[in-house]
Amino acid sequence: MGGLQAYWAQSDGIGRSVTLLLLAMSIGAWVLILWRGWLLRRVLADLPQAMAAFWQAGSLAEGQQRLAGLDREQLLSGMVSAALQAPATGTLQASGSPEAQLTRRLRDSLHSGLTRLQQGQVFLASVGATAPFVGLFGTVWGIYHALLGIAGAGNLAIDQIAGPVGEALVMTAAGLAVAIPAVLAYNLFGKWLGQCEAELEGFAHDLREIQLGADARRA
Repeated sequence: MGGLQAYWAQSDGIGRSVTLLLLAMSIGAWVLILWRGWLLRRVLADLPQAMAAFWQAGSLAEGQQRLAGLDREQLLSGMVSAALQAPATGTLQASGSPEAQLTRRLRDSLHSGLTRLQQGQVFLASVGATAPFVGLFGTVWGIYHALLGIAGAGNLAIDQIAGPVGEALVMTAAGLAVAIPAVLAYNLFGKWLGQCEAELEGFAHDLREIQLGADARRA
C-alpha cells in the first residue's frame, strides 16, 4: 500500500489515470466474480432438482407448474413454454413444418438462456488480458516521470533512482493482481457454463422428442 501511495504522490495525471483505471477494472472484475459465481452455483444446484421434478410430472403443463419454484432463473421454464407454444401462421416462420418450428423455438429459448448465463465473460477475459499491460504501462511511465524529476534536480545518485523506480514497479504487480483473479474466474465460470449448456441441450432434445410424440398421438 505504501508503494501505491508513493507512486500516486509523485505521479502526474497520466500515471494517476492508469492507477484509477486499474482500480476500476479490479472493482468491476470482483463484482462480476461474486455475482456470477453465486448465480452459476445456484443454476447448477437448481437444474438437477428442477429436471427431476419435471420428469415426474404427468404432462408438460403439470411439469411447467412444478418448475415454477425450482427453476429460479427460468431456463427450463422458458423452453417448456416454447414447446407448448402454438405453431405460427401467416409468416415466414409458419412456412416451415411444425417440427422445424418447434426446433427453432427451443433453439431460440436455449440461446437466450445461455446468453444470460454468459453475461460478464467478455469483461473478465478483457480484464485478464489487458490489466498486466496497463500495469506495465504505468510502470514505464512512472520510471520515465521519476527520471525526469531526478534529471531536473541535477543530483544523480543510485539511491535517488532506486526509490522512484521501485515505487513505479508496484504498478506491474498491481496489474497482475487485477488480472490473475479475472483469468481464474473466467476459466472456472467457463467450466460451469459448459456443464449448464450440456444439461440444457439434453433437456431441449428430450423435450422436443416428447412434444413431437404428443403431436403425433393427437394427429
